[in-house]
Formats: sequence, C-alpha cells, structure tokens
Amino acid sequence: MIETLKEKLEQVPTEPGVYLFKDKNDKIIYVGKAKRLRSRVRSYFQSGRNEGPKHERLVNKIRDLETIITDSEIEALILEANLIKEYKPRYNVNLKDDKSFPYIRVTNEPFPRIFPTRRIIRDGSKYFGPYTDVKLMRSLLKTVKRIFPIRSCNLNLTQENIAAKKFRVCLNYHIHRCLGPCEGFINEEEYNEIVRNITNFIQGRDNMVVSELQAKMEQAAEQLQFEKAARVRDQLNAIKDFQFKQKVITPEQIDQDLLTAVMEDDDACGVIFKVREGRIIGRQHFYLSGVESEPMANVLKQFLVQYYLRSEFIPGEIYLLEKIADIKQIEKWLQSKNSARVRLKFPQRGEKVKLLKMATQNAKLLLDELKLQKMKTKDFVPHSVKALQRDLYLKSLPRHIEAFDISNISGTNPTASLVTFINGQPKKAEYRRFKIRIKSTPDDFAMMEEALRRRYSRILKEKKNMPDLIMVDGGKGQLSVALRVLKDLNLEKQPVIALAKRLDEVFIPASSDPQNIPHTSSGLRLLQRIRDEAHRFAVDYHRKLRGKAAVKSELDDISGVGPTRRKKLVKHFGSVRNLKSATIEELKQVKGIPEQLAQNIYNHFHQN
Repeated sequence: MIETLKEKLEQVPTEPGVYLFKDKNDKIIYVGKAKRLRSRVRSYFQSGRNEGPKHERLVNKIRDLETIITDSEIEALILEANLIKEYKPRYNVNLKDDKSFPYIRVTNEPFPRIFPTRRIIRDGSKYFGPYTDVKLMRSLLKTVKRIFPIRSCNLNLTQENIAAKKFRVCLNYHIHRCLGPCEGFINEEEYNEIVRNITNFIQGRDNMVVSELQAKMEQAAEQLQFEKAARVRDQLNAIKDFQFKQKVITPEQIDQDLLTAVMEDDDACGVIFKVREGRIIGRQHFYLSGVESEPMANVLKQFLVQYYLRSEFIPGEIYLLEKIADIKQIEKWLQSKNSARVRLKFPQRGEKVKLLKMATQNAKLLLDELKLQKMKTKDFVPHSVKALQRDLYLKSLPRHIEAFDISNISGTNPTASLVTFINGQPKKAEYRRFKIRIKSTPDDFAMMEEALRRRYSRILKEKKNMPDLIMVDGGKGQLSVALRVLKDLNLEKQPVIALAKRLDEVFIPASSDPQNIPHTSSGLRLLQRIRDEAHRFAVDYHRKLRGKAAVKSELDDISGVGPTRRKKLVKHFGSVRNLKSATIEELKQVKGIPEQLAQNIYNHFHQN
C-alpha cells in the first residue's frame, strides 16, 4: 500500500460521514457512507476480505481517499447520494443521466405558464418529472389544456402592463381555452387557483380537484351564474372520463409508489408504478450502471435514494419487492423532504406483490430493449465477453469462441459437435458435426483428438482465421489432448480451456487447479451456455444417427428393399413402428412397392 494512503488510513475519523476513494489520476471512483468512518474505510484493506471481483478491482485502483464528516447518518445518506449524482463514480450504482428526459414546468410568474422543458432553471419554478415516457407526458399536457383554461402565450403579464392595456386577448380566449389575464378579465388569485388545480391533477390528485370544482359549480349555480357553472361541469365530466381510463387497485384514496428493478451484467433497469388516490396513473423507468456483483437489495436502495433525491413529490407509502438496508434513516430523510410520514414496505402476498411482479416484468422487457439497442451499435462488445477476458486473463477479447463436445453410447455411432459463438451469441451457420472414424470403443480422449485435428487442420489448409478461444467439454485430460493437437499443428499460442460438467470447473494450460471464477460471473454463465449448446447439438446428431441405424437394421433383412425403397417406406409411414403395423393394402399404396414385395414386408414383421 502507498505510504500516503497508509498515513491517511491512520487519520480517518470515527464520526459518521462520507468517504471518497480516488485513483492515480485523482478521479473519484467510489463514494460510500458510514456510521463510523474509521472502521468502515479500513475494512476495505483488511487481508482475507473478499467481496467479489468488483471489490477486488476497486481496492487495487485506490490511490487516495477523502472523508467528509456529517452530524448524522441521515446527512451522510443525503451527501452520499448527491456526490454519486455529481461525480458518477465508476464503482457505484449510478442512475443514468436524466438530462434528456423532459419535465413539466410551472413558471414562477404572476400568471404562471405550463409547458414541457428539458432545462431546469432555479428561479422558483416548479418541475414535475422527469418523464421517461414522452408520449405519456404529452398526452397529460394535452388533457390539462383541454380541461383547464390556462394561457399558452409568453407575454410579460405584470400588473403595470395589464393596467396599461398593452395586450389584447387572442383566439384562445374566444374558444374558452384561456380566461384573458392579459386584459385583466381574471385576477391573479383566481388564476393561481386554476394553476393549483392543475398541479394537483398532474400529481394524480384528481379527487381533490373534483371536490374543489364541485363546490365551485354549486356556488356558481346558487349565484345564478349558469354559464360559469356549465363550464365547470364540463371540466368535471372531462376529469371523470380521464379517471375512468385508469386502473383502480384500492378503494383507499392513498398515494403509493411501487419500486422494483432487474439487473444483468453491469446494467439494470428500475421501474416505478405510481399510485395516486388508489389509481395507477403511470410508470417511470430508469437505467442504472455499475451494478455488477451488487446484491439486488443494494441496487434497489441506491435506485430509491437517487430517484427521490430529485423527485418533487414523495408518497406516504413506498413498496419494494426486497428488503433494503438503512430503512429507518431513509424513512426519516424522506419524511423531512415530504413534511409528512413516509413508510417503506415489503409485501409478502396480496395485490401489492402482484403489482410489483408486473413492474418487474416491465423492467425486464425494458432492459432487453436496452441490450438490443447496444447490440446495434458499432463495435459493441457484450459485458459477458469482457468478463470472460478478465476471468481467464486473456490478452484479447474472446469475440469468436468454438466449443467441442463428444456424444456416444457404448461406443456406438460416436459423434462430435462444434458450436460457434460470436460476441456471446450463437452463429448456427458455423456449427459443424463430425462422425468419429478412428474409434469404435468409448474413448472420449481419442474422439476429442480426432475432432480437433480434423477441424483445425482444415482451418489451416483453407487459410481461415483461428477462433479467439477454443473450449473443450471435460477436465484436465481433455485439455491435455487439445494442447497436444494444437502443438502438432504449430498452434501453441492458441488460447484453449476445458469446462468440466460436474462442478463447472474451468481448467487452463499451465495450471493443475481449476480457475477461481465466481459463480455470479457473466463470463462463467457464457461458458456454461456455450457448453450446453455444444452438448445439445452433439446429442441431437447422435440420436439422428442412431435412428438411421435402427431403421437400416430393421429393413436390411427384407429381400427387395434397398436404400431407395427403404427411404420411401419410412417417409410414407413416418416411422418403422407405423410401418410394422401397416396392412398389405397400405404397403401397396407406397409408390414403387409391388404386391409381392408388400406381402414379403408384411410377412417379415408378422411371421410370429
């Protein structure tokens, strides 16, 4: 350990706070919080501690550290989230940048305007979002403008300008889409009451808006203002039509968020179902990075904290599919932001569990979409391929992998299969099958040697490129065979490994012990997938050869049935079993089978 880092470790305080790890370029690569900074920070450098490859890589890159003391764990929690948002450290779980997502802005003006924006200006305006579904946001704004008479102009409506009659009403006033604040037809207080109803509507508090409008309509009717009452009635009907389209999940008029996530390799997708006044009003999703080897509970916790750090509204209940750490501290922090009680809940059964599972399915589909988008980009390399290079200490990325498997039963019809994977995906046009020629006894080593020798002798002869990695099914014995064949072909530098079925042990050259690859590694999962595909392909071919051999032996003893007629018979009846049960008349119907031969075939199968 570097001397300056050792000295700083000795001086780490014991108070609660936040710690920042930096690399050789003084770049922040990890931010964490702790109740006791000293014990937490020093624990990273304790010998024998192993929390997986990600932790090991982090520790190896630490060259400097910084600590920030806070008054409480809650302050540390908030500061950690803010620093992660600002610096996006490589080894933290990060909510991906949401700058491209739009917000709904309610301006800070005497007569506020409401419109979508992607820029946040700290001038007292209110922002709702971000909206990951732009179509949903536009539909909501369209509904707002249809129900509520709000101005869409950008005039500078100060009291002085209105009193000086600098403006004239536009068409929106005449079609009842605006109440004409530019000419003073509505005062500031009444206008802001409409704006308040709009913000409640955007937040999903429709019933609150309905109650206020109902009272307003009744008051207008009592004062014989029937035209005004009719306009409010139309607003109420429009809101009720909007509510009818939303799914009601509980009769209780409470606000809830249901939060879940799915993860694969170094990517994750978090989804939030928003329930307002007992109705699902929408879904938001965010992508996260840096989740490799992280427990799901920690991913959920970081997603929750980073999301509500930037959220304008926090409901009274937040449901999660899995328990997370620091529940009490997070609840206190959310309560301080919400000015009301907030509870984190972890349902085990009932409607909430069903909804969380539905949200999880949504997250899985969205993550699959992200992966497809990545695959379309130029020079895309799947994380599993990068992980495999890391796990096997390969000099180059194993983009092109070829894997071999042997299939035989008691030495009969021995076959070998070769499957090819490019960038972690099967390329079936490059699959190959081998009928083993040199051995009729069940000698897997000799069979593997023949398949490898035939494959790579031909590759060299045709001057084609060798794969980035060769994998053989088996243990140290099969690996030795592969190394011998490659040496005979002057291919000693070719990367090759063996994967044993029993314990998924990976053997590499120059090591008698299997590699210590974590079972959570996506690189190991890729090898397992390739191995299983090679096994399936070999077994399918072996079964096909056995089937052909069985048909051949059944019909070989019948005089007059050669290869052509044998093929016609099996094709006509579908199987030897159906052929055995056929009548003479059915046999005669096969083209090229005369009556006497049909009789001979029938007698052959029914002689007993």
